[in-house]
Amino acid sequence: MAEHHQHHGHSHADETLSRAAIITVAFAVAEAVGGWWTGSLALVSDAGHMLTDAGALLFGALAAWMARRPPSQRHSYGLGRAEVVAALVNATVMLAIVVALAYEGFSRLKNPSPVNGLAAALIAAAGLAVNLWVLRRLSSHHRNMNTRAARLHVLGDVLGSVAALVSGAVIAVSGWTPIDALASLAICVLIAVSAVRLMRESLHALMEGVPHGLSVETIGAEMARVEGVLSVHDLHVWTLSGSRTALSAHVVVRSLREWDRMLGDLQARLHAAFGIDHVTLQPESGVRPLVRL
Repeated sequence: MAEHHQHHGHSHADETLSRAAIITVAFAVAEAVGGWWTGSLALVSDAGHMLTDAGALLFGALAAWMARRPPSQRHSYGLGRAEVVAALVNATVMLAIVVALAYEGFSRLKNPSPVNGLAAALIAAAGLAVNLWVLRRLSSHHRNMNTRAARLHVLGDVLGSVAALVSGAVIAVSGWTPIDALASLAICVLIAVSAVRLMRESLHALMEGVPHGLSVETIGAEMARVEGVLSVHDLHVWTLSGSRTALSAHVVVRSLREWDRMLGDLQARLHAAFGIDHVTLQPESGVRPLVRL
């Protein structure tokens, strides 16, 4: 039995998440005050979303820190799954935000309130700049599910800032206040789509499904191409943590004396072709005419 694994930059990920959370909290407070002052629901909604996102970013940083803890007797794989759980919690929180904002948006459609459009647009523009900066900082950790969850939150903030900016501009030019509620409802739809997608992905990972973009058949065929490998069976692929994919399989080989060379070739091929670095392989001697995946 042989095992190989490699950790990816968790320390960089949780440091980035922490910094992003601090910046998000600071501007969310400023935006909330600005929304109250201008009377813009879109701005207040965006501020509320940013505050919740700051909590999600901090939660994600905590999960990334937990994922870096070494394996123990009670957790032989470590605590990498904390990142997947964090992604699921974040998606659930996002859906709760959507319900609250949608309710307030429909209420505003029935009873529009005066809005200082120009001031709201300027504040939203500043919020957009902050969110784009945070989104750029998170983009370097795109392979990490936990960080992708945080990026979805920030992307929702970007869309919210755009909607608030458009809403403020329209009100400043035309005085048509219903656009404020409509912008909030548009934000709700966009956030809901992202949240549902993230929830499905995290639940799939918790159920140890094959990670998105990978195929058991394709992986098995690629492994069988290594010289000396006759067949592959009992092949399993699952998400080990937010950024790590695990694989286990039985490999039927031509000669066990060649196993050391084949093991290195298999590990290198799995890493290069599929980004899989946690590999557990069991060699078997003999000829098996059928490949069972």
